[in-house]
Amino acid sequence: MNKNILITGGAGFIGSHVVRLFVNKYPDYKIVNLDALTYAGNLENLKDVENAPNYFFEHANILEFETLMNVFEQHDITDVIHLAAESHVDRSILSPMDFIYTNIIGTVNLLTAAKNYWKENLNTHRFHHVSTDEVYGTLGAEGLFTEETGYAPNSPYSASKASSDHFVRAYGETFHIPYVITNCSNNYGPNHFPEKLIPLFINNIIHKKPLPVYGKGENTRDWLYVIDHARAIDLVFNEGRNGEHYNVGGFNEWKNLDLVKLLCKLMDEKLHRENGESEKLISYVKDRPGHDLRYAIDASKINKELGWKPSVTFEEGLSATIDWYLQNEDWLKHVTSGEYQNYYTEQYSNR
Repeated sequence: MNKNILITGGAGFIGSHVVRLFVNKYPDYKIVNLDALTYAGNLENLKDVENAPNYFFEHANILEFETLMNVFEQHDITDVIHLAAESHVDRSILSPMDFIYTNIIGTVNLLTAAKNYWKENLNTHRFHHVSTDEVYGTLGAEGLFTEETGYAPNSPYSASKASSDHFVRAYGETFHIPYVITNCSNNYGPNHFPEKLIPLFINNIIHKKPLPVYGKGENTRDWLYVIDHARAIDLVFNEGRNGEHYNVGGFNEWKNLDLVKLLCKLMDEKLHRENGESEKLISYVKDRPGHDLRYAIDASKINKELGWKPSVTFEEGLSATIDWYLQNEDWLKHVTSGEYQNYYTEQYSNR
């Protein structure tokens, strides 16, 4: 059966990798990328597939319910992979309401549009909601997040994502929408907007700017290569069991300070700088409010049920990520200057 898949947030970091994978892997599927093109949405991320015959772009916001219904009807949407979200914890502390609107109300709008359009034969459809490990809260020195871990979000961002997860489950239970939820750890890789740690620090090292580390740098995260995450989404979307959660992690814990030092070392090698030069840029700044100490995912369920596992080590993935940024400095200049936001107008104004 051919599918018409709506991918929300497909011009963003993770979304663009999912769109690319599906456009290339499933030429008989219609892939519809819906993105509001806010600051982190960048159509330059998809220049290599933008002219593919099975790719379609809709410039729209998930807060616009009537527009969503029109998209479902125009493209006869059969399935949804929902990635559109406000995702930066620091921004959520400064402006919680943006996260409530997009992550909660936007998700409910999308669920309602799907419910209204998929009135019959619901079992032929699927709503795949992409979420985060941050909904589980924080861990001590031991233990892992499993799919049975209780939700205990500690930031406006993670609270908004936890709420969206609950609404997906509720629509599944109440209205029988077939759904799956994936909760992922920190992603890294090409096309990442330089506000998150790894792309920000790569950019700062290139320009010899300070590397601001929160607190003592002891916060620990599990890191997942974005291309591996896209592979996991593909597997769960196609083969995951309805009504199930799947945790997606890299089996790859790093304290922030240790990660930054590794990044500095690799950057010095690739930029032909003296060993230790970039590490001198590290500066310690006041910790942010509600900063979770440690995240660590148990991804054994997706491994055992679907055979998924990371394809690269962290060192391999980080090295490849650095290479991509060094080879795509024009992209980096565009996103840091804001020029990328002109691309939509240039590309689509005459269509």
